[in-house]
This record gives sequence, C-alpha cells and structure tokens, in this order.
Amino acid sequence: MSNAESAPEAVRCGTPGGGAAGVEVLAAREVPLGGPRALLVRRTLPQRARTLIGAWCFADHYGPVEVPAAGGMDVPPHPHTGLQTVSWLFAGEIEHRDSLGSHALIRPGEMNLMTGGRGIAHSEVSTPNTAVLHGVQLWVALPEEHRRAPRDFQHHVPEPVRVDGAEIRVFLGSLAGAASPVHTFTPLLGAQIDLEPHAALTLDVDPAFEHGLLVDAGEVRLGGTAIGPAELGYAPTGAAALTVVNDSDGPARAILLGGPPFEEEIVMWWNFIARTHDEIVRAREDWEAASDRFGEVEGYPGRRLPAPPLPNAVIMPRRNPPARERAPESDGAPEPDRAPDSDGPVVRRVDAERRYEIAVGGVRAGLTAYRDRGEQRIFYHTEVDRAFARQGLAPVLVEQALHDARAAGRRIVPVCPYVARFVKKHPEFADAVDQPTPQLLNWLEAELAVPERH
Repeated sequence: MSNAESAPEAVRCGTPGGGAAGVEVLAAREVPLGGPRALLVRRTLPQRARTLIGAWCFADHYGPVEVPAAGGMDVPPHPHTGLQTVSWLFAGEIEHRDSLGSHALIRPGEMNLMTGGRGIAHSEVSTPNTAVLHGVQLWVALPEEHRRAPRDFQHHVPEPVRVDGAEIRVFLGSLAGAASPVHTFTPLLGAQIDLEPHAALTLDVDPAFEHGLLVDAGEVRLGGTAIGPAELGYAPTGAAALTVVNDSDGPARAILLGGPPFEEEIVMWWNFIARTHDEIVRAREDWEAASDRFGEVEGYPGRRLPAPPLPNAVIMPRRNPPARERAPESDGAPEPDRAPDSDGPVVRRVDAERRYEIAVGGVRAGLTAYRDRGEQRIFYHTEVDRAFARQGLAPVLVEQALHDARAAGRRIVPVCPYVARFVKKHPEFADAVDQPTPQLLNWLEAELAVPERH
C-alpha cells in the first residue's frame, strides 16, 4: 500500500503518553488513500509518540467499508525502498501486482509479504466481487545490512490455534506454539487474535520484544489498560507474558505486533525508508525518471502514481523514544540531553544559511551555524533564544545536527564551545570528530570575515 498523502510529513518522535501497567495507548489519525473519493485509513504508526515497535514502522487499519459506496481500493503502481510490506485482510479481496512479476490475490487469513530493499514497485486493487474491504497494511524497516536486499514476495496461510477462548493466526514469528516459516530480516511477531466474549488470554512472549496491540473490534484490555477500536496499545520490553482480555459481550479482534527495539535511526518519507535526506531525494528522482531501479508493474490498466513534492526542508533522521521511556523499571528521572516536551521541537538544516535551526510550534527557537571545508563540517556558533531558554533545546539541536553531518559523510569539527562540550560528553560521535587546528581556525576567521552573498 502507498502512503498516498499529498504532503507526507516526516513525523518527529517524542515523549509518549502514559498508561496503566506501562502500556501506552496511541490514537489513530485518518488519512485518505488515493484521490477525492478515497478509501479512508486509520494510521497508528508512525506518529510523534512512537516511530516504531520493533522494526514495525507503519500501520494502516481500514474498514469495514462497503466497496460500491466508497469506490474500493485502487492504488496505482508506486515505489518502495528499505522495507517489507505485510498485507492482511479481515474481509474482501485485493489483487497485487509487482515489478518482480508477482501476481497474487490477498484474501482474509492469508499473508502476503513483499520485500523492497533497493527498490520495488507494486499496485493494489480490490477485486470486482469484493463487497466489503477490511484489513491492515503494515511495513517493516530493514536493518542497515539488509536494506538494499533484492526484491522478493512470500505468501503464507497460517493455521489457526485455539487457546483459552481465543483463536490465533501467527503470520510472522512464533506465538502460542505456532510458528511462521516466512523469512524476515529482524526478529518479528505478527498475529491475529480473535477473542470470544469476556475471554481472558495470557500469552508467553519474548521479554526482549516490545509489543503493540492494534484493536480492530471489541473492548480490549492489554495489561489492565483499555484499548478501543482503531487504537494501538504499546507494551515495552521486559514482560515475559502479556494478558489480553475481551471486556465485550461480543467477539473482539486485534493484531499483535512485536520485535526487539530497532535502534537504527531512519528517514521515512512517502514510500521510502532511508538513512539520510539525500537518499530520499535520489529515490524520488529515480522514480520520477522511471529508472530501472523500481522496475515495471505489468498488467495495471493505468498510470503510475507520481511522487509528491519534497518538503522545503531537510528531512532529519528519527528514532524511537529513549530506552528509559520504554522500560517499565524506569526511575522517571529526567534525561538531560532530551527536550522535555514532545510537541514542539523540530530540527531542520537550512543550506542557504549554512545552519541548523530548531523550531517550537513553528517559531525558530535556536540555531547552530557551520561552514564546510572539504569533508569537514565546522560548527562555530550555537544559540537558543532567551524566550526558549532552559527547555533542553540546545542538546536536541546539536545532536540532530551532528547525526546529519555524520550521515552525510562529514567530519565534525567542534569550534563552538557548546558543541565541543557536547561531543566530549557523547563519545558515540568520537569516530567522526576532528579537533580544530590553528590553520583551520585561521581559515574560519577569514571565511567569516567575508560578507554573505544572497
């Protein structure tokens, strides 16, 4: 499935909301899928509160919707990079075609998994005999060593397993004694759980996994926290068992996702997952140029989906919330190098001004300025406006700027005293740091003495 928003955002992750027993509840937002008479989907991943659950980085939930009234699903050929897509239906039927040459039907209880590492294209169209569409579309981020993996397509029909008033279909990983043979590049769990009225189910799980429970129908509790339809409950690592309860007088249904925390930073825009803004730009250019990177989708009766325009800013890498926010045993102490609010801070690189800026609520709150000399990026000045002082913005700004510089292959030179203190405090940047020399300082002084030309 394509992210068909006309202006897709790079959502900055921040501090998630709370919940009982360490479970967070994430609400969905509605997104139109394909045109003015679009099928509306409910998106719970990604969002500011949480970018990923394990390697799961995208979750759309749609229906039940009557196809004649809404026009059905018709997603033209579109590209993907750096991910695997998982298609799973509760009702209806969708025809899948891709540039690997796969032509398959997506049916309820049957999983299709497509790998688009370096690049793949595919289309999805509901079949003429489909009266109701209802299901989920999920994406998995590929780790660095496999994110350029060749195109692949796998199909699996899991056998249902009965456990304590529930029926479980495990389409990825293992749960309740069932295991999926489908290959993934990181450990994952994906399963549909159907619960009888007032059923209570305790499942043994891997304590190294974090989990997400996406509720489709019913009144469900995860670890004592109520989760409504179309909401996603998040449980951090550390639990060896999960308790799922159906409080409804009728049946309930949910999708359980899991995996170990995905620690790599990703850049995610439209249908591309990468590591830098420049990689996103190249992928978009390749798609618009109809290069052979993505191949051709044969048999779709229409044009390809054009790429939306890129935002007028550099798309910065993002990551999950820090480990302290995932762990139930956290002592709640504030982390000194992270802004306390999830609402405001957004960092962008402004090439024309040769600086990184941090904005809160759309208002610029600070900057760190640089000059480039060969492969070196020299940071010489950092400031935060007085109105935004003591909000923890400077470390957020500098950390993002240094990550971006390193991702672009630059050597970091900390001339600015604040940046120098920051890299000393954060040895993870040591491999990318050059200390300033007298010759470099003389060059910088001469460079800054020249008036800017615009």
